[in-house]
Amino acid sequence: MKKLSTKDFNYHLPEELIAQTPIEPRDHSRLLVYHRATKKIEHRHFYNVTDYLGKDTVMVVNNTKVMPARLNGYKETGGTVELLLHKRINLTDWEVLIKPAKRISETTPILFASPKLKAHMVGLGEDGTRIVRFEFDGLFEEIIDEIGSMPLPHYIKGYNPKDKERYQTVYAKHDGSAAAPTAGLHFTPELMNKIKTGGTDIAEVLLHVGLGTFRPVKVDDVTKHKMHSEFYRVDEANAKLISGARKAGKKIVAVGTTSVRTLETVYDEYKDIVACDGDTEYFIYPPYEYKAVDALITNFHLPESTLIMLVAAFIGHKETMDLYNLAVKEKYRFFSYGDAMLLL
Repeated sequence: MKKLSTKDFNYHLPEELIAQTPIEPRDHSRLLVYHRATKKIEHRHFYNVTDYLGKDTVMVVNNTKVMPARLNGYKETGGTVELLLHKRINLTDWEVLIKPAKRISETTPILFASPKLKAHMVGLGEDGTRIVRFEFDGLFEEIIDEIGSMPLPHYIKGYNPKDKERYQTVYAKHDGSAAAPTAGLHFTPELMNKIKTGGTDIAEVLLHVGLGTFRPVKVDDVTKHKMHSEFYRVDEANAKLISGARKAGKKIVAVGTTSVRTLETVYDEYKDIVACDGDTEYFIYPPYEYKAVDALITNFHLPESTLIMLVAAFIGHKETMDLYNLAVKEKYRFFSYGDAMLLL
C-alpha cells in the first residue's frame, strides 16, 4: 500500500450539498449502506437502520452533551470579544478560542451580558488557543446556558434558536462538548425504543468532543498530525455490557467516530473494554486494524479531516473516496446536519 498524504483525502464537494438545516423528523435523513464483504451499496433512510441491527448486535453511543459554548463578551472599552469554550481544565479555567485574540492580554477583563460572569486570560493553550479563568456567581453551567449559543460549525451560515435543541442528540447527558457527535443526531426517542425492542442492546460511552476533531489536517504527512486531547470515560456497567458482547461474538456497532475512538483507545490500552477514564489523542488512519468495532454509523466528513481518515481506515482509502464521490453524485447532504452512512 502506498503511503497516503493528506491531499489523498480531498474530494470535490459542491457548496449546495453542505446541509444548512437538519431534516425533520431526525430519522428521515438518508442512509448510504455499504457492505464491506460484498461491496454492496444500498440507498435507504435512517429509520431503516433497524433492518441491520438485532439480537446479535450492541450499539454504542456517545452520551456527551454540547454546551452552548459560544459566548459573546466585551471589554471595558466597549470592544466585542467572542469566546468559544474548547476544553475544561478545572473548576474555573478553560481552554478557549478568542476573537480577536491579539487584542486580549492577561490584564484585560472580559465582561458578559450576565453580571454573574466575567473572565480574564491566564495563559496560552494548544494551537492558538488561550487559557481563560472565569469568575462566576452561581452555577457556571446555568449561566452559560442562559447567555451562550450553540457552537455550530463555520460552514453552517446563520443561527436558529432551535439549534440549541437540534444540535444535540436525544440521549445527551453529560455537559462538556464543544461540538456534537453528529452521527447521533439522526436518532429519535421512538427509533431508539424500536432498536431496543428489536433486541439490540444500547451501550453508552462518553467522549467530550473538542474543536480539533473537525479541523483539517495541516501537514502533508498524515503521520505527523497531532490530535487535540479529549476526555473520555467508560463506566463499569457499560464496560461489562460491551466486553461481554464481544466475548459472546456479538457485533459492536459504533455510532460516530467519537464512539470509535473511545472504544479503540480503551482496547489498545487494556486489550479489553474496561471501566476507565482519561484523555485521548488517539488518531486512526490507514493502515489500521480495528480491534473493538465491527460496524460504524457516521456522517459525511470534511475533506482532509481526521474523520474521513478514520473511515478510510475502516473500509479502505479507495472505497471511501469512491463512496464520497458517489454520495456527491447522488446529492446526499454533507457534514453535521447532513445524511449518514452505515458501514458494515
